[in-house]
Amino acid sequence: MIIEYDSKTDLLYIRLSSEKQDLINKRVSEDIVLDLGTDDKIVGIEIMDASQHVNLTELLPVTYPTTMAG
Repeated sequence: MIIEYDSKTDLLYIRLSSEKQDLINKRVSEDIVLDLGTDDKIVGIEIMDASQHVNLTELLPVTYPTTMAG
């Protein structure tokens, strides 16, 4: 999963799959567009005016826990 935020355009994009595939955009509300891939699975979510819909201070920066093999 990749989460990108552009503060200039206030656009948040959440990419759920890195697999290369043809996408279809489906607008589900005025500010949310889904990218649908193979078998209509959600591949990405685009949120416009993101700061009005998402608590960005809780979401960003994204950190991932790591485990160390011993």
